[in-house]
Amino acid sequence: MSASGTPRTRWVAGSALALAVLFAGAATIASARDEGAAAAPRTPSAESADAGFARDMAVHHQQAVEMSFLVRDRTRDEDVRRLAYDIANTQANQRGMLLGWLDLWELPKTAPDDQGPMAWMSGGHGSHGAHGSHGAHGSPDAGGTAHGGAGFAARDGALMPGMATRTELARLGRAEGERAEILFLQLMTDHHEGGIPMARGCVERCTVGVEKRLARGMVEGQRSELDLMADMLAARGAAPRS
Repeated sequence: MSASGTPRTRWVAGSALALAVLFAGAATIASARDEGAAAAPRTPSAESADAGFARDMAVHHQQAVEMSFLVRDRTRDEDVRRLAYDIANTQANQRGMLLGWLDLWELPKTAPDDQGPMAWMSGGHGSHGAHGSHGAHGSPDAGGTAHGGAGFAARDGALMPGMATRTELARLGRAEGERAEILFLQLMTDHHEGGIPMARGCVERCTVGVEKRLARGMVEGQRSELDLMADMLAARGAAPRS
């Protein structure tokens, strides 16, 4: 059966889109100020944490948008549909900002040949830092891999920690009703738990102020959504997979 709405559900879901608009406005203002500054910061390099985060989080976000649209067609539960709508809008908005910065910096949207996904997390700090591949940033996940470049092995289309596999996406596309709701909430919980360490990595390593602020906002927003999704899973007699 579907869980009824709670004040917390309505508050988080209702505020997600507002946060997206707020971040977009802040980014626009900050970018304009940077352009008008007398000593504008140097453009990040293709190997920088700034560029690496923008590329990788854009890919990560795209899958969250895809899963959100999938579940909206598989359930009539208003709480789940509202959450999916807010996630899709927020992450599509943020993805557009990340890709827009890569265009502004005249950098490719794919990683250099010698730099795989998340390699920027194990490299040097700073916009012009090295792109080393030794070690991994973050804590191990349930599968024993790490939330960082060299420690994660891609499988079945899951290019980064937290991403769903092709098989899991196909299952979501076939599920109906409460089964779809539970699977979506579990997959999105994994997705957020993989994305938060990436956003923290940008907070620590990125040098473009507006990008660091966006990453900090991602951490805060996705933490709130993790709490909400745990409550929604419990209401359905389920729990996060991890």
